[in-house]
Amino acid sequence: MKDYYQITEKIRDLLKAEPFTNTVTLGDPDEVDLSKATVFPLGHITVNEARIETSRIIFNISVSAMDIVDFNKESTEDVFLKNDNEQDVLNTQLAVLNRLFNALKRNEHLHEMDQEMICEPFNERHENNLAGWTGTFDVAIPNEMTIC
Repeated sequence: MKDYYQITEKIRDLLKAEPFTNTVTLGDPDEVDLSKATVFPLGHITVNEARIETSRIIFNISVSAMDIVDFNKESTEDVFLKNDNEQDVLNTQLAVLNRLFNALKRNEHLHEMDQEMICEPFNERHENNLAGWTGTFDVAIPNEMTIC
C-alpha cells in the first residue's frame, strides 16, 4: 500500500519544480523547521485527514507556500504598499499554489481532484516574518486494498 506516499511525493515533486520554491517539507505546520538553514521560499505539505471509502481514499491536504518578508529601512508614505515586499510575496506564493493545483488537475489519471482549492493568506507567521498562502483541497485516489 503506497497511497500516502503516492500523493505526498507527487505534491513534493511539483513544488520542487517551482521556480519560487526552494525547500519542501511535510508534517505538522507548527513544527516547520524555520532555522536559519532553511532556504526560502518554502512549501509545506500537511495531510489533514484521510477518508477511506470502498473504492477510494480521499485525502484533505493543505499546502502552505511562504517566503520571508523583507523590510526597506527607508521610510515611505505609501500606506498601501508600505515599506516591505509583502505584496510581492503574496502574489508569487499564490501563483505557486495556482500552478500546483492546475498541475494536479492535469494529472487526474493518477487521482481525482476537487474542483477548487481554498486559499487563505497569512502574514507575520512564525518568528521569521513569513507571509504566504495556505491552500486546502481534497484529492481522491483509488483504494487498492483487498478484502482478503
